[in-house]
Amino acid sequence: MNTVLAETVLASGQIFQLVQGDITAETTDAIVNAANRALRHGAGVAGAILRRGGEVIQQESDAWVREHGPVSHAEPAWTSGGALPCRYVIHAVGPVWGDAQKPGAGGDEDAKLAAAVTGSLSVAESLGLKSISLPAISTGVFGFPSMLKEP
Repeated sequence: MNTVLAETVLASGQIFQLVQGDITAETTDAIVNAANRALRHGAGVAGAILRRGGEVIQQESDAWVREHGPVSHAEPAWTSGGALPCRYVIHAVGPVWGDAQKPGAGGDEDAKLAAAVTGSLSVAESLGLKSISLPAISTGVFGFPSMLKEP
């Protein structure tokens, strides 16, 4: 069961919630997948989404990459939600922490993370969505430091 840890109503009337739990159980119009550029959904959030949403999400992801090429930080891909309670999955590519130390990687992880989040919100807007759930992108296997403390 998902637990709302904090909630704020913005001046626009939009509701912003910090939720702890299983993103695959969210009933928002879309959930965001912390994806890799090739949209190979094997572990972490991506693996959980695929297990619950079904193979159709991987099939649609493969078709996306064939048509558009690898996914960038600023321009997430999107697929149906498959068997998930959401209508769409937005596949956002976050940065790998420490890329600045790798030759040719370019670094600038903060800007890449901001681009992934902003891009996800832009996709949601272009799809006409009213609600979206985002995970802590890149804080898993991509190693981005989380600012949240475990309860």
